[in-house]
Amino acid sequence: MADSALHLLQPEQLDADGLKVLNPANGSVVATVRRFDVPELETIIEQAEAARHPWAARTAKERSDVLRAWYDLLRENAEDLARLMTLESGKPLDEARGEVRYGAAFVEWFSEEARRAYGEVIPSHASDKRVLTLRQPVGTCAAITPWNFPLAMITRKVAPALAAGCSIVVKPANATPLSALALESLAHRAGIPAALFRVVPARSSSQAGDLFCTHRLIRKISFTGSTEVGKVIMAKAAGQVKRLSLELGGNAPFIVFDDADLDRAVAGAMASRFRNAGQTCVCANRFIVQAGIHDAFVERLGAKVAALRVEDGLDVDATMGPLIDQGAVERVAGLVETAVREGAAIANEAPVVPASGAFHRPVVLVDVTTDMEIAHEEIFGPVAPVLRFSDESDALRIANDTPFGLAAYVFTADAARQWRMMEGLEYGMVGVNDGLISTEVAPFGGIKESGFGREGSSHGLADYMNIKYCLLGGL
Repeated sequence: MADSALHLLQPEQLDADGLKVLNPANGSVVATVRRFDVPELETIIEQAEAARHPWAARTAKERSDVLRAWYDLLRENAEDLARLMTLESGKPLDEARGEVRYGAAFVEWFSEEARRAYGEVIPSHASDKRVLTLRQPVGTCAAITPWNFPLAMITRKVAPALAAGCSIVVKPANATPLSALALESLAHRAGIPAALFRVVPARSSSQAGDLFCTHRLIRKISFTGSTEVGKVIMAKAAGQVKRLSLELGGNAPFIVFDDADLDRAVAGAMASRFRNAGQTCVCANRFIVQAGIHDAFVERLGAKVAALRVEDGLDVDATMGPLIDQGAVERVAGLVETAVREGAAIANEAPVVPASGAFHRPVVLVDVTTDMEIAHEEIFGPVAPVLRFSDESDALRIANDTPFGLAAYVFTADAARQWRMMEGLEYGMVGVNDGLISTEVAPFGGIKESGFGREGSSHGLADYMNIKYCLLGGL
């Protein structure tokens, strides 16, 4: 435990013979954490089930106050949480700080929403009867989270579950369990019962997933990850008709019309594509740019990309860090090589990239067409493929030509076109003239093969509650 940020972890969360957590910037071992096997997970699920009943029996205000105490601890320990995240995920420290603020905001939001789980009194169909609804917690939940946002992906699942009166067991990604374990430690310190919220790095991820899908006490699974794995979870959970929230893959279009504010569009492109080295589910994956502005957009975007400082995330000058591991670097490099072989061209000067570590140079690709592999694959790396379009119908056709439907972006000054694009794009989220759409106050989620369910906003609380209809007769 050489780094001071590791003080957030508890001794029982560590194990010298456990899972090695590596720093992707240099391959060094940050820490080794305890892993859980299936019999231990079964016991933890049973304990979570027992803990949820007294928790749900507390008043909404009591649950709210405990969640608020957790939020306060997250803010008090924000710098150490950010450093821990950079050590295990590689993202620049400033980005990690932003994620801590973002993740903590979900805890604050749902501490407030806990007191707003309103039912209804519905005008009755008969004079001697009354019709009403209650909202009640789903029960014991399980969550499986990815490595790209190792803190925020957890708080936006755990906070609404606890606010609703549920218990929850979280399996974090093997690459980034430290942020999750720190969240657990601070939650328990805030007064959240230990059995109510558990973080369980698994000895076998597939066996843990199978257990979540088949255990009789798990009532809901929330999963963020690939569409392929989401489909497996959906199929296995069908045997017990478990409730699901799935946030899956994306292929986000970033559409720039000739009348767009060019500076704003380029700034949005940088924020949307190169944040976390392009490793976000809502990253702009295809830049679809109208012919009249295409060359100017490419020139300005290329200059911004060439100026990126690609370094270890702890370096104060870093504006982009490494990818999560060497396998990710090889995959992204392969997509770029294939695109060039198919006729695309690299349009930017390459920033200097460290010789060792999981780094990939940021790239702008031009002459990309819809029949190229890179136009259909989720890149998950610092590569910006640019396609050219002619008119509005052409842009919509290209943008919607994908089985995915998570996020989309549009830049145009025409108010009527803004509405037409918002309505015409087949995506769960649309950002207009802005490249950053994520916020705790809005419902985050996709459609089509990008999944279903919403995180954030009042809809995020509803996803952890059942509606019970009650009829009072004989009045």
